[in-house]
Amino acid sequence: MASGSKKVILAGITANFLIAVAKFVASAFTGSAAMFSEGIHSLVDTGNQALLLYGMGRAARPADKRHPFGYSMELYFWSFVVAILIFAVGAGVSFYEGVEKVLHPVAVHDPTVNYIVLAVAFVIEGFAWWVAFKEFNRARGDRGMFEAIRKTKDPAVMAVLLEDSAAMIGLMVAFTGIFLGQVLNMPVLDGMASIGIGVVLTVAAIILAIETKGLLIGESADMSMVESVRTLVLSHPQVTDVNEALSMHLGPEDILMTMSLDFSSDATADDVEEAVSRMETAIKEKHPQIRRVFIEAQSIAAHHQAVEVGQGA
Repeated sequence: MASGSKKVILAGITANFLIAVAKFVASAFTGSAAMFSEGIHSLVDTGNQALLLYGMGRAARPADKRHPFGYSMELYFWSFVVAILIFAVGAGVSFYEGVEKVLHPVAVHDPTVNYIVLAVAFVIEGFAWWVAFKEFNRARGDRGMFEAIRKTKDPAVMAVLLEDSAAMIGLMVAFTGIFLGQVLNMPVLDGMASIGIGVVLTVAAIILAIETKGLLIGESADMSMVESVRTLVLSHPQVTDVNEALSMHLGPEDILMTMSLDFSSDATADDVEEAVSRMETAIKEKHPQIRRVFIEAQSIAAHHQAVEVGQGA
C-alpha cells in the first residue's frame, strides 16, 4: 500500500500545482472570486499532499530507543494536520473571498478564460481522482464506499481521494457560479460560488478529521483479521481458550497485537515457550501486517480477576 499511496500523492501534487497556477492567472485576468478560491483550493491541496508525502517518509523510519514501536503513527498526525489546513486555509479563504464579493460584487471580465481553465482543470483533476480512486478501490475489496472510508487505515489515499473529489465538485460549483453570473448579469453569484467551494472544503475537512482522529487515538485491526488470529491460536493443541485478543494499528501496514491465552494444565513451561514461538511465527506469516505479537500465558480465573481489579481501579 505504501508504494500505491506514494503514486497517488505524487500524481495529486503534480496535477494540483499546475492547476493552481492556471487558476490564479485566470483569476487575475478576469477578477473572478470563484476562480481565486479555486486557485487557493488547488494550492492548499498541493501543500497538503506534500505534507502527506513528508509524513510517509517520517513514518518509514525504523524503531529506536525513544520510539520502540517505530514512527508509523506520524502519518496519522500529518493527515490530521492536512484536515486542519483544508478547513483553516482552503475553506477560510474561500469564505472570506466569497463574502467580500457578495457584499461588493464585481463583474467578471471575459469569463471565456475561466471556462477554458476550468475545463482543462477538470480533465487533469479527473485523472488524479481516477488514480486515487483505483488505489482506494483496490484496498477496499468488497466493502461499500462509505464503509471503506470509515474503516480505512491508510489516511494518505483517503485524504487525496477526498481532496480530489472536493476539487471536482468545486470546479462544477465555480463553473455554475461564473456561468449563471454572466447569463443572469448577477456578479454576486460569483461570490456565492466561492462560498459554496468553502462549504465543500469544510465537509471534506470534517470527514478527514473524524477518520484520522480515530486512527490517532488507536483503532483495532479489522475484526475478520482478529477472528482469523483467534482461530489460528485455538487450533494449537495446548491452548484451551483465548482470554483476550487486543490489536491496534500503529500504521496502515503496522499492527500491534497482544493476547492472553489459557494453556492446558499439563503443559510445561518449555511447552508454553515453544508453543508461543510457533504461534507468533504462524500469525506473522499469515498476516504480515501484524508486525509485533505479545502473548501472555494466563488462566481464565486469573484473567477475570485481573479484569475485575482493573475495573475497580
